[in-house]
Amino acid sequence: MGTPAFAVPSMQALLAAGHEIKLVVTQIDRPAGRGQQIQQSPIKRLAEALGLSLLQPGRLRREPEAIQRLRDCKPDVIVVTAFGQILPPAVLEIPPMGCLNVHGSLLPAYRGAAPVQWALINGETMTGVTIMLMDEGLDTGPSLLSEQIAIAPEDNAGTLSAKLAIAGAQLLVKALDGQLAGKLVPQVQPTEGISLAPLLKKIDGILDWTRPAISLHNQVRGLTPWPGAKTVLAEMPIKILESERWLAKVDSPPGRLVDVLPGGWLVGTGDGAILLKQIQLPGRKAQPAAQAAHGLRQLGPGCQFG
Repeated sequence: MGTPAFAVPSMQALLAAGHEIKLVVTQIDRPAGRGQQIQQSPIKRLAEALGLSLLQPGRLRREPEAIQRLRDCKPDVIVVTAFGQILPPAVLEIPPMGCLNVHGSLLPAYRGAAPVQWALINGETMTGVTIMLMDEGLDTGPSLLSEQIAIAPEDNAGTLSAKLAIAGAQLLVKALDGQLAGKLVPQVQPTEGISLAPLLKKIDGILDWTRPAISLHNQVRGLTPWPGAKTVLAEMPIKILESERWLAKVDSPPGRLVDVLPGGWLVGTGDGAILLKQIQLPGRKAQPAAQAAHGLRQLGPGCQFG
């Protein structure tokens, strides 16, 4: 059970290890992108390419026929990797080996739908993946295996997700091998260190220039590639895709453009300055900020971002 690209390595690893996938469950096709055209999930595309049986429930807990199809498969285990729906008790109780979840954090930290993004937004330098036996709570089940992974300074949500997806896939196979051999003892999650990582909304991308430069830089990292950090210049929305914390001292009001440099736009913040390196204007592709500056009459030292 999975939907986005994060789930693809797990599915590939299961097949490479010789496990039989009786059924692939993914979210329904939805509109995406600027054209809002209906798109299939990466897991659906992979399943169809491999000729695997596929199920796409709208809302699993409200579709008894979908749950019955899961029962009819008689799976030993259900593997869940970024599926996008909370599993009802009727599903959790189906497989005798339980439902295993590949989660992109070191539980109990960052329980929820966006652990990778919130770890970056909060400026973490370490994260990891956890293989967990699912229960009815939100990422509260006992852990089987976990692996710590360093967050590189240049990582954003896209690059870090890719690293964690591969690490999680490898750890998943180890967890299944350990379960089959009876060598793994589920560990109850500690009650200390719990934090939440709720689903991101577009409003989470709005840059508040009164905040410190390091906080804004981490926000850009955590929101790239989606939903993207955003600001406004003369009522024109601008998406910020890459930034850099400016270490030299800058005396400027928050949100004020200090200078247009070859490396990007230097903007004052509540504490220090930030260099906006990669941006996206409405209806355009992503481009270096310095390149975009040539076509923006509104842009110049002293202009104010909202």
